[in-house]
Amino acid sequence: MNEAIEQAHRNGILTAASLMVTGAAAADAVARAHRLPGLRVGLHLVLVDGVPALPADALPDLVEPSGRFRPNMVLSGINLAVNRRAQRQLAAEISAQFEAFRSTGLALDHANAHKHFHVHPVIGKLLLRIGQDFGLNSVRVPLEPAEVLRHVDPASTIGREWLLARNARGLLQKVRKFNLFAPDSVFGIRWSGAMTRDRVLGLLDALPDGTTEIYSHPAISGGFPGSSPGYRYADEFGALTDRHVVAAARQPGIALGGFSDFAARNIVETV
Repeated sequence: MNEAIEQAHRNGILTAASLMVTGAAAADAVARAHRLPGLRVGLHLVLVDGVPALPADALPDLVEPSGRFRPNMVLSGINLAVNRRAQRQLAAEISAQFEAFRSTGLALDHANAHKHFHVHPVIGKLLLRIGQDFGLNSVRVPLEPAEVLRHVDPASTIGREWLLARNARGLLQKVRKFNLFAPDSVFGIRWSGAMTRDRVLGLLDALPDGTTEIYSHPAISGGFPGSSPGYRYADEFGALTDRHVVAAARQPGIALGGFSDFAARNIVETV
Protein backbone atom coordinates (compact mmCIF):
# COMPACT_ATOMS: atom_id res chain seq x y z
CA MET A 1 0.00 0.00 0.00
CA ASN A 2 2.78 2.44 0.83
CA GLU A 3 4.44 1.81 -2.52
CA ALA A 4 1.13 2.33 -4.33
CA ILE A 5 0.53 5.62 -2.50
CA GLU A 6 3.98 6.89 -3.42
CA GLN A 7 3.58 5.94 -7.08
CA ALA A 8 0.05 7.33 -7.27
CA HIS A 9 1.32 10.63 -5.90
CA ARG A 10 4.37 10.80 -8.16
CA ASN A 11 2.63 9.62 -11.32
CA GLY A 12 -1.09 10.05 -10.72
CA ILE A 13 -3.69 12.22 -9.02
CA LEU A 14 -3.20 11.24 -5.38
CA THR A 15 -2.54 14.33 -3.26
CA ALA A 16 -3.30 13.24 0.31
CA ALA A 17 -3.00 10.11 2.44
CA SER A 18 -4.04 9.12 5.96
CA LEU A 19 -1.56 7.46 8.31
CA MET A 20 -2.34 4.70 10.82
CA VAL A 21 0.36 5.55 13.35
CA THR A 22 0.33 2.04 14.85
CA GLY A 23 0.26 0.25 11.51
CA ALA A 24 2.84 -2.42 10.80
CA ALA A 25 4.42 -0.34 8.01
CA ALA A 26 4.01 3.09 9.64
CA ALA A 27 7.77 3.79 9.77
CA ASP A 28 8.10 3.05 6.06
CA ALA A 29 5.09 5.27 5.31
CA VAL A 30 6.60 8.16 7.28
CA ALA A 31 9.96 7.81 5.53
CA ARG A 32 8.25 7.90 2.13
CA ALA A 33 6.15 10.91 3.12
CA HIS A 34 9.27 12.87 4.08
CA ARG A 35 10.56 12.21 0.55
CA LEU A 36 7.32 13.56 -0.92
CA PRO A 37 6.93 17.18 0.23
CA GLY A 38 3.87 17.67 -1.98
CA LEU A 39 1.97 14.78 -0.37
CA ARG A 40 -0.37 15.93 2.37
CA VAL A 41 -0.66 13.49 5.27
CA GLY A 42 -3.31 13.25 7.97
CA LEU A 43 -4.08 11.00 10.92
CA HIS A 44 -6.22 7.91 10.33
CA LEU A 45 -7.42 7.40 13.89
CA VAL A 46 -7.79 3.71 14.76
CA LEU A 47 -10.24 2.79 17.54
CA VAL A 48 -11.66 -0.44 16.17
CA ASP A 49 -10.11 -3.59 14.71
CA GLY A 50 -6.54 -2.38 15.15
CA VAL A 51 -3.64 -1.79 17.53
CA PRO A 52 -3.70 1.07 20.09
CA ALA A 53 -0.88 3.51 20.71
CA LEU A 54 -1.15 3.12 24.49
CA PRO A 55 -0.36 -0.13 26.33
CA ALA A 56 -3.31 -2.50 26.47
CA ASP A 57 -3.45 -2.37 30.27
CA ALA A 58 -4.21 1.36 30.02
CA LEU A 59 -7.32 0.60 27.95
CA PRO A 60 -9.12 -2.27 29.71
CA ASP A 61 -12.54 -1.09 28.57
CA LEU A 62 -11.54 -0.73 24.92
CA VAL A 63 -9.38 -3.72 24.00
CA GLU A 64 -9.63 -7.49 23.83
CA PRO A 65 -7.30 -9.84 25.75
CA SER A 66 -5.13 -9.88 22.62
CA GLY A 67 -4.44 -6.17 23.12
CA ARG A 68 -6.28 -5.13 19.95
CA PHE A 69 -9.32 -2.90 19.83
CA ARG A 70 -12.61 -4.78 19.81
CA PRO A 71 -13.78 -5.38 16.22
CA ASN A 72 -17.53 -5.01 16.87
CA MET A 73 -18.35 -1.36 16.23
CA VAL A 74 -21.92 -1.62 17.53
CA LEU A 75 -20.90 -2.96 20.93
CA SER A 76 -17.92 -0.63 21.12
CA GLY A 77 -20.14 2.32 20.22
CA ILE A 78 -22.66 1.49 22.94
CA ASN A 79 -19.85 1.07 25.46
CA LEU A 80 -18.40 4.49 24.58
CA ALA A 81 -21.82 6.13 24.85
CA VAL A 82 -22.52 4.96 28.42
CA ASN A 83 -19.19 4.07 30.05
CA ARG A 84 -17.44 7.10 31.56
CA ARG A 85 -14.30 5.12 32.27
CA ALA A 86 -14.16 4.01 28.64
CA GLN A 87 -14.56 7.64 27.58
CA ARG A 88 -11.56 8.69 29.67
CA GLN A 89 -9.51 5.87 28.16
CA LEU A 90 -10.69 6.92 24.70
CA ALA A 91 -9.53 10.51 25.27
CA ALA A 92 -6.12 9.28 26.38
CA GLU A 93 -5.79 7.03 23.32
CA ILE A 94 -6.82 9.76 20.88
CA SER A 95 -4.24 12.07 22.45
CA ALA A 96 -1.60 9.34 22.16
CA GLN A 97 -2.30 8.81 18.47
CA PHE A 98 -2.11 12.54 17.76
CA GLU A 99 1.13 12.68 19.75
CA ALA A 100 2.52 9.75 17.73
CA PHE A 101 1.65 11.60 14.53
CA ARG A 102 3.34 14.77 15.78
CA SER A 103 6.49 12.78 16.56
CA THR A 104 6.79 11.90 12.85
CA GLY A 105 7.62 15.51 12.03
CA LEU A 106 4.96 15.59 9.31
CA ALA A 107 2.54 18.48 9.01
CA LEU A 108 -0.98 17.43 10.05
CA ASP A 109 -3.21 17.89 7.00
CA HIS A 110 -6.44 16.36 8.31
CA ALA A 111 -7.94 13.64 10.48
CA ASN A 112 -10.44 10.86 9.94
CA ALA A 113 -11.00 7.45 11.50
CA HIS A 114 -10.86 3.80 10.54
CA LYS A 115 -14.28 2.69 9.30
CA HIS A 116 -15.57 6.26 9.81
CA PHE A 117 -15.83 5.61 13.54
CA HIS A 118 -15.34 9.33 14.21
CA VAL A 119 -19.00 9.91 13.31
CA HIS A 120 -19.79 8.41 16.73
CA PRO A 121 -20.81 11.46 18.81
CA VAL A 122 -18.37 10.77 21.65
CA ILE A 123 -15.43 10.00 19.35
CA GLY A 124 -16.17 12.94 17.08
CA LYS A 125 -16.33 15.44 19.94
CA LEU A 126 -13.06 14.20 21.45
CA LEU A 127 -11.33 14.06 18.06
CA LEU A 128 -12.17 17.70 17.38
CA ARG A 129 -11.39 18.96 20.87
CA ILE A 130 -8.11 17.09 21.26
CA GLY A 131 -7.12 17.54 17.63
CA GLN A 132 -7.13 21.32 17.92
CA ASP A 133 -4.38 21.04 20.54
CA PHE A 134 -2.28 19.41 17.80
CA GLY A 135 -3.09 21.91 15.06
CA LEU A 136 -6.01 20.09 13.47
CA ASN A 137 -7.92 22.26 11.01
CA SER A 138 -9.58 19.76 8.63
CA VAL A 139 -11.71 16.64 9.05
CA ARG A 140 -13.41 14.14 6.76
CA VAL A 141 -17.19 14.20 7.11
CA PRO A 142 -18.45 11.14 5.16
CA LEU A 143 -21.49 12.58 3.37
CA GLU A 144 -21.79 11.10 -0.13
CA PRO A 145 -24.32 12.58 -2.62
CA ALA A 146 -26.37 9.64 -3.90
CA GLU A 147 -27.54 11.55 -6.98
CA VAL A 148 -23.97 11.81 -8.25
CA LEU A 149 -23.46 8.06 -7.76
CA ARG A 150 -26.60 7.35 -9.79
CA HIS A 151 -25.41 9.66 -12.55
CA VAL A 152 -21.98 8.04 -12.74
CA ASP A 153 -23.09 4.40 -12.48
CA PRO A 154 -26.87 3.98 -12.90
CA ALA A 155 -26.59 0.19 -12.66
CA SER A 156 -24.86 0.32 -9.29
CA THR A 157 -26.91 -0.50 -6.23
CA ILE A 158 -27.14 2.53 -3.96
CA GLY A 159 -27.25 1.47 -0.34
CA ARG A 160 -29.01 3.26 2.45
CA GLU A 161 -26.25 3.99 4.92
CA TRP A 162 -28.76 5.95 6.96
CA LEU A 163 -27.01 5.60 10.31
CA LEU A 164 -23.66 6.71 8.89
CA ALA A 165 -25.30 9.67 7.12
CA ARG A 166 -27.26 10.71 10.20
CA ASN A 167 -24.21 10.63 12.44
CA ALA A 168 -22.13 12.33 9.75
CA ARG A 169 -24.56 15.24 9.72
CA GLY A 170 -24.13 15.49 13.48
CA LEU A 171 -20.36 15.48 13.01
CA LEU A 172 -20.65 18.25 10.43
CA GLN A 173 -22.44 20.43 12.98
CA LYS A 174 -19.57 19.88 15.42
CA VAL A 175 -16.97 20.63 12.73
CA ARG A 176 -18.67 23.93 11.99
CA LYS A 177 -18.94 24.73 15.69
CA PHE A 178 -15.19 24.21 16.04
CA ASN A 179 -14.69 26.35 12.90
CA LEU A 180 -12.83 23.56 11.09
CA PHE A 181 -12.83 22.65 7.40
CA ALA A 182 -14.46 19.62 5.78
CA PRO A 183 -14.97 18.97 2.06
CA ASP A 184 -18.54 19.50 0.88
CA SER A 185 -18.77 16.00 -0.64
CA VAL A 186 -16.98 12.69 -0.14
CA PHE A 187 -16.87 9.76 -2.56
CA GLY A 188 -15.53 6.31 -1.72
CA ILE A 189 -18.18 5.06 0.71
CA ARG A 190 -20.64 3.16 -1.44
CA TRP A 191 -17.92 1.93 -3.82
CA SER A 192 -15.33 1.25 -1.13
CA GLY A 193 -12.86 -1.26 -2.52
CA ALA A 194 -14.17 -0.77 -6.05
CA MET A 195 -13.18 2.78 -7.01
CA THR A 196 -12.41 1.74 -10.56
CA ARG A 197 -11.04 3.80 -13.43
CA ASP A 198 -14.48 4.29 -14.99
CA ARG A 199 -16.02 5.38 -11.70
CA VAL A 200 -13.24 7.86 -10.95
CA LEU A 201 -13.52 9.25 -14.48
CA GLY A 202 -17.25 9.56 -14.02
CA LEU A 203 -16.85 11.37 -10.72
CA LEU A 204 -14.34 13.81 -12.20
CA ASP A 205 -16.83 14.54 -14.95
CA ALA A 206 -19.73 15.04 -12.51
CA LEU A 207 -18.11 16.84 -9.59
CA PRO A 208 -20.65 18.83 -7.57
CA ASP A 209 -19.96 22.45 -6.71
CA GLY A 210 -17.55 23.09 -3.88
CA THR A 211 -14.80 20.89 -2.53
CA THR A 212 -14.79 17.14 -3.06
CA GLU A 213 -12.75 14.33 -1.52
CA ILE A 214 -12.40 11.17 -3.59
CA TYR A 215 -10.77 8.46 -1.50
CA SER A 216 -9.70 4.90 -2.25
CA HIS A 217 -7.47 2.10 -0.98
CA PRO A 218 -4.69 1.63 -3.54
CA ALA A 219 -2.16 -1.17 -3.34
CA ILE A 220 0.18 -2.77 -5.84
CA SER A 221 -1.64 -6.06 -5.22
CA GLY A 222 -4.06 -7.60 -2.75
CA GLY A 223 -3.74 -10.49 -0.34
CA PHE A 224 -1.48 -8.75 2.17
CA PRO A 225 -1.97 -9.08 5.95
CA GLY A 226 -4.96 -7.02 7.01
CA SER A 227 -6.38 -6.73 3.49
CA SER A 228 -10.17 -6.78 3.12
CA PRO A 229 -11.67 -9.69 1.15
CA GLY A 230 -13.05 -8.59 -2.20
CA TYR A 231 -11.29 -5.22 -2.28
CA ARG A 232 -9.90 -4.42 -5.73
CA TYR A 233 -6.74 -2.77 -4.45
CA ALA A 234 -4.78 -3.01 -7.70
CA ASP A 235 -7.71 -1.65 -9.71
CA GLU A 236 -8.00 1.29 -7.35
CA PHE A 237 -4.27 1.93 -7.74
CA GLY A 238 -4.66 1.74 -11.50
CA ALA A 239 -7.51 4.24 -11.41
CA LEU A 240 -5.32 6.83 -9.68
CA THR A 241 -2.50 6.51 -12.22
CA ASP A 242 -4.49 5.97 -15.43
CA ARG A 243 -3.52 8.52 -18.09
CA HIS A 244 -7.14 9.32 -18.89
CA VAL A 245 -7.86 9.98 -15.22
CA VAL A 246 -4.77 12.19 -14.92
CA ALA A 247 -5.86 14.17 -17.99
CA ALA A 248 -9.40 14.55 -16.66
CA ALA A 249 -8.12 15.82 -13.31
CA ARG A 250 -6.14 18.55 -15.10
CA GLN A 251 -9.18 20.04 -16.77
CA PRO A 252 -9.89 23.75 -16.21
CA GLY A 253 -12.03 24.24 -13.13
CA ILE A 254 -10.45 21.38 -11.16
CA ALA A 255 -7.64 21.97 -8.68
CA LEU A 256 -5.85 19.17 -6.85
CA GLY A 257 -4.59 19.35 -3.29
CA GLY A 258 -4.84 18.20 0.28
CA PHE A 259 -7.32 19.35 2.89
CA SER A 260 -5.07 22.13 4.16
CA ASP A 261 -4.69 23.52 0.64
CA PHE A 262 -8.42 24.20 0.51
CA ALA A 263 -9.23 24.93 4.12
CA ALA A 264 -9.59 28.64 3.49
CA ARG A 265 -10.62 28.53 -0.18
CA ASN A 266 -13.84 28.08 -2.05
CA ILE A 267 -12.72 26.19 -5.16
CA VAL A 268 -13.26 22.68 -6.48
CA GLU A 269 -11.05 20.06 -4.84
CA THR A 270 -10.20 16.49 -5.69
CA VAL A 271 -8.06 14.56 -3.22
